[in-house]
Amino acid sequence: MEKNWQQKYVEVKDILICPTDLESYFISEEIAGEKMEVMEIGNVSLPSGKVVVRDPLVYLNANQSPYFVQAPKGNFPVTIAVVKSEDWGDRYAVVKVEFTKEKPLVYREALVGIEELEGVTEDDFFGFGVDAGLGCITDAEVLPFVDKFVDEADVDNLYDDYFAEIFAQSYKDNPNNQRDAGDWINWKVPNTTYQIPMFASGFGDGEYPVYFGYDANENICGLYIQFIDIELALSEEGDEEDAE
Repeated sequence: MEKNWQQKYVEVKDILICPTDLESYFISEEIAGEKMEVMEIGNVSLPSGKVVVRDPLVYLNANQSPYFVQAPKGNFPVTIAVVKSEDWGDRYAVVKVEFTKEKPLVYREALVGIEELEGVTEDDFFGFGVDAGLGCITDAEVLPFVDKFVDEADVDNLYDDYFAEIFAQSYKDNPNNQRDAGDWINWKVPNTTYQIPMFASGFGDGEYPVYFGYDANENICGLYIQFIDIELALSEEGDEEDAE
């Protein structure tokens, strides 16, 4: 990471913050009239604290750069805030990795250290791309083991020939908040003890922001993937209806 980029980040880090209190998604029974439910999906393995959030079927390989801010090392619980909407169905709104029990006071976007920061505004975010309808959380030190598995698996289609059965079994074991093909798994990388949670990405393919939550002492207390800003999504739907 270049020194100039670090200096620029210091200047804009308080611009690239989430305007929504993401933790509220995990403690509120409803948001903007939409019922909420919290679902635990097990732990994520972060042996180095170098976090990587990617689409697991398209962008997950050993060449992916982790976020430049290092998280705590260890195994940490992952929960999903599910919005139970009559119009949208059950959708995964926010995914959280809990590092501590402290309450986050600010959410700063997680960056890898190469983003173009010149001219960013409060409406901007960088995020990660989803092209297969899934996101995942892992660690840079785990990625070589994923690559090794993929190389040795020797399948034509990684999802159809391998993951589809695991997702379907997840639905059978935990049908709540899932479609019958399965919407989440906690995958243990074969021949390792490393766990990689994978989950459906809100409204599907697109770009989604990731934030580190900082507590009152400016320590990282959580990681949050924001798939759906419920109030924003509802307001946009309302604008569309008014336009008609």
